[in-house]
Amino acid sequence: MNPSIVIVDYGMGNLRNVQKGFEQVGFAAKVTRNKSEIKKASAIVLPGVGAFKDCMGNLERFGLIDLLLTSIEKGKPYLGICLGLQILFSESEEFGSCKGLAVIKGKVVKFSPDPEHKVPHMGWNTVEKAREAPALQDIKTGDFFYFVHSYYVMPEEKQWIATYTPYGIPFASSIWKENVFATQFHPEKSQEKGLLILKRFAESI
Repeated sequence: MNPSIVIVDYGMGNLRNVQKGFEQVGFAAKVTRNKSEIKKASAIVLPGVGAFKDCMGNLERFGLIDLLLTSIEKGKPYLGICLGLQILFSESEEFGSCKGLAVIKGKVVKFSPDPEHKVPHMGWNTVEKAREAPALQDIKTGDFFYFVHSYYVMPEEKQWIATYTPYGIPFASSIWKENVFATQFHPEKSQEKGLLILKRFAESI
């Protein structure tokens, strides 16, 4: 029996693309902000593009922050994509300081542009594996993924970093902490390799 995967609808990001990605690898995923459905789900997926502060504001407006924190604390598998990675951190400097969920200690900071590295960081780039996360078992150092972001995460505790990506500096492009796995890149836009990540995440639930 397939696990019940819920994609949290907090009013930001193209959630249908992520839903279609799971469908392509044989798993149903429901887009919802219904608290009882999120509570009952086997796993939570939180994708998104946009501003950190808007994301946290929408989650608060829909009454989802405590539910997300409780679910993660109880060990429910969580997949974060782009903003879904960034909000796991203590704070972001985007548009002034804004508090995050603080599941992982650290902050979200802006890239410093230079002639070779424009901001936002947009397009295909490689990953370097730092740890063997279950969702990354089909992924090798040098594989390409699709990125679009101006801010990146700086974990205080480096042991949670699963991959690095070079962009002027090597930055943490995915993290894995117990039941939480999250990527700065977009698996749903990263063709075969990205779909393999969604598949392995679903299989690990």
